[in-house]
Amino acid sequence: MLPCGLDDSRDAVRPGMMQAAQLDLPEDGRQSETAREVARGTRRLLRALGISTVAEMRLGDGRRADLVGVAPDGIITIVEIKSSIADLRADQKWPFYQAYCDRLFFAVPVTMPAAIMPSDAGLIVADAYGAEIVRHAEDQRLGSATRKAMLIRFARMAADRLHLLADPEAPS
Repeated sequence: MLPCGLDDSRDAVRPGMMQAAQLDLPEDGRQSETAREVARGTRRLLRALGISTVAEMRLGDGRRADLVGVAPDGIITIVEIKSSIADLRADQKWPFYQAYCDRLFFAVPVTMPAAIMPSDAGLIVADAYGAEIVRHAEDQRLGSATRKAMLIRFARMAADRLHLLADPEAPS
């Protein structure tokens, strides 16, 4: 039972309801092959933990998070994917993500040295088939207004993406 009294088991996607082959998701061209593999393995891990995810979600400040996840209890997780050392060094926007989540993680390929990753976020090591949490993220509670805004943004983005899959010619 969810905290708000809703039972999410009735609305969950169950095996057989939708075949993966039915979904033909277009590549957006921004990620490297390594980043796509890390995202896939990380999303599999989060799903196994009961966390639903969307990729490439724009936050309230205009920045875009690689993965945003929502747990059944409303906990919001952001995962920043780093595919290489150069990627880590070039991108310093990740500290701003902490204002939009309860938990912040980096997800990296198995070839990345864990020792170079910032210690003020959790760490996930992943490949295309799965992932493992190497270091847990510190819990920080979002304010209620930010949580509500993030949950609405998450729900609308997920619904819009499903609609466009079902009706690609729909006006935007």
